[in-house]
Amino acid sequence: MDWKYVKKHLKKKTVPRILLMVMCLFYLLPLYWMVATSFKGSEELSSFPPTLWPHKFIWQNYRDAVEYIPFLKYFINSLIIALGVTAGSVLSNSFIAYGFSRIQWKGREVLFLIAIATMFIPFPVTLVALFDIFAKIGWINTYLPLIVPSFLGQALYLFMIRQFLMSLPKDLSSAAIIDGASEFTVFLKIMLPLMKPVLAVVAIFSGVNAWNDFLTPLIYLQTEDLYPLSIGLQFFRAEHNVAFSQLMAASTLAIVPVVILFLLFQRFFVEGITVGAVKG
Repeated sequence: MDWKYVKKHLKKKTVPRILLMVMCLFYLLPLYWMVATSFKGSEELSSFPPTLWPHKFIWQNYRDAVEYIPFLKYFINSLIIALGVTAGSVLSNSFIAYGFSRIQWKGREVLFLIAIATMFIPFPVTLVALFDIFAKIGWINTYLPLIVPSFLGQALYLFMIRQFLMSLPKDLSSAAIIDGASEFTVFLKIMLPLMKPVLAVVAIFSGVNAWNDFLTPLIYLQTEDLYPLSIGLQFFRAEHNVAFSQLMAASTLAIVPVVILFLLFQRFFVEGITVGAVKG
């Protein structure tokens, strides 16, 4: 046996994989604890030391969570916000990134650098100014401050889509323009279908961020009927006597759409993340 080869294989492949698996277990530990707690009864929750696995699975916790907590109302509110933000992010950033990558115009690079520089501005710096603007136009306690900004482009998604478009051959659009197609036609009929992988990444990122967002809805929404799941569950727990197991059951149900979204678009997600780096 070639021990030198074995040591090299262990160093380059086996050890890194073991470390990654251990790190994944640490990341999954809170998720496991939440799901396991959602099946426990009140007596088992108060036991010490805590049990790692439910002695008896209480499926009634999920039914009680949906019936006692206004879960459906919060779920629909979260869905409205997430769908609006996802649609705005995909439409606006794809259109803006096309102009920054496929059309030559004076000052393009400078303006792009300024747009990218906005990623380094902390959200608390603009928080008061944005709230003042939205208050003066009467958008407070509506979904507009949460959804409308996504239709104006975001620096991170703009950068991702632009890098993807820069990796595509310019002959694709040049040939169509020579044949008489307009820039909008080239964007709609040629570029947009090719952008599916990176748009899937933008859709996943923006949708998950909007679904999990806590601070922004907390600032702009003042009515319980408008609360998404991220705020509604905590608000209802603070105002009512909710069993911890029921809260964990509702939280488990809240992450199901995110998991389904990732599983459905996993192939596009991986392709959209890697293709720009490989070709660029």
